[in-house]
Amino acid sequence: MRYWRKLTGERLQGELYDVVENTILEEIKLHRLKVCIGTDSQVKGDITEFATAIVFLREGKGGFIYLSTYKTDVPYTIKERMIKEVSDSIEIAYKLCPLFDRYNVEMEVHADINSDPQFKSNVAFKEAMGYIMGMGYTFRAKPDAFASTYCANKVVK
Repeated sequence: MRYWRKLTGERLQGELYDVVENTILEEIKLHRLKVCIGTDSQVKGDITEFATAIVFLREGKGGFIYLSTYKTDVPYTIKERMIKEVSDSIEIAYKLCPLFDRYNVEMEVHADINSDPQFKSNVAFKEAMGYIMGMGYTFRAKPDAFASTYCANKVVK
C-alpha cells in the first residue's frame, strides 16, 4: 500500500481522501486554491521508481506538496512508462475529484511528457493528452507540467 507524506518527510495520518478534504477546508478559509497532480519516474538499473505529487497552490501565496513513491521491477518501454505516470496521476485525480468539485477547487493533471517531437517522451504525448482530457481534466505537458517535471521529479532523482 502506498503512503503519502509531506515534502519534509512527515507521513500523512489517515486516508488520503480525508487528509485532502481537511486540507482544503483549512486552506479555502484563507486562500483561493488550485491543485495540480503529476507523476514522474526514474529508471535505476532494473528498478523503476515512481513519485506522484499533489501540489496545493495558494493564489499569490506559494504552496505545498503531498508525495507518494513506490518502486517496481516491471520493465517498461519509454511509452509504457510515460502512460503509467499519467495513469498514476489520473488514479489520484479520480479519487479526489469529488472533493475538488464540492469545494470548487480548480485541478490540473500534469504529464512529464515533452510536447516537442525531438524528445523521447513525446512518443506518448497524444495518448497522454487524450487520456487526461478524455477523463475531463485539464492537461498540462512540459514545460508547463511543474507538478510532475519539478515536484515529483525531486524525489526520484
